[in-house]
Amino acid sequence: MITFRRALLVSSLAALVAVPMFAQEMPSEGPLPTSALINAESKNGVPLDPAMLTLEINGHGTPLTGVTPVHPGGTQLAILIDDGLRGSFGLQLPDLKKFINDLPPGVQVMVGYMRNGTVQGTGFTTDHAAATSVLRLPISAPGVDSSPYFCLSEISKHWPSNRPAARFVMMITNGVDPYNGSTSILNQDSPYVQTAQEDAQRAGVAVYSIAFTEAGMRGRRGSFSGQSYLSQVAEATGGRSFYQGFGNPVSLGPFLDDFRKAINESYTINFMANAPLSKRDTLTRIKVRTSQPGVKVHGPAGVHPGVVAE
Repeated sequence: MITFRRALLVSSLAALVAVPMFAQEMPSEGPLPTSALINAESKNGVPLDPAMLTLEINGHGTPLTGVTPVHPGGTQLAILIDDGLRGSFGLQLPDLKKFINDLPPGVQVMVGYMRNGTVQGTGFTTDHAAATSVLRLPISAPGVDSSPYFCLSEISKHWPSNRPAARFVMMITNGVDPYNGSTSILNQDSPYVQTAQEDAQRAGVAVYSIAFTEAGMRGRRGSFSGQSYLSQVAEATGGRSFYQGFGNPVSLGPFLDDFRKAINESYTINFMANAPLSKRDTLTRIKVRTSQPGVKVHGPAGVHPGVVAE
């Protein structure tokens, strides 16, 4: 296994030869072709009706130029596991292995461990059996995980692939930001969490998560703080956050089934968005809705104009 930072050097060299639209230098003004990854959560299994979708950009109605279901060959999934999780997480490894092996052929997957603000991983592969070989017990030492949001920022800004695709992250972590001081309900405004979710929005990454406590963490206050941050990031990026009260789930299986369903119900929407004349990394606010009965749409709250997934 190699560190993510070392793998990034190889990706950077490859980018000198072919630079896809995700990595292009963005123009300073618009309108620009832009895309966003959304999830159409259906209660009755009915496919999304694109005609019932509406899009607002900065509060103004904007026409969609395309709505495309996410296909396996155009999907990249990064599973990020907190290396500070309790040792009992080992009981969940069979569920994770099954989830990865059951992914449709063509899905690119990577398994990485979040440790001391970096991601330890080997990059994407369509060899799902090889990806499961990376799974192991976490170190389970208090404090080894640092902040999971530093790791999310890193992988979002340095995505380990230059190939345009629908980008998903599944974080398995307690979600606590130890650098924001107290986990009190009155101290739930972390700049590091805000930065991580904005980095994910710029990269077009939908962030999903499963809350699982780490070694050394005690009490409901920490669980509440972590779950609140994970929910904040998921809502901001168009993902979902899964948790079971203030304790650890008996099995990850049901959550992973929900996650698989969410991927299957994901779509790429395309539209034109004006790029600001000031900062090139400024995010543009969007809101995606549907009037279709029995369908709820989850989408990012912000996008980077000019970033397209495919």
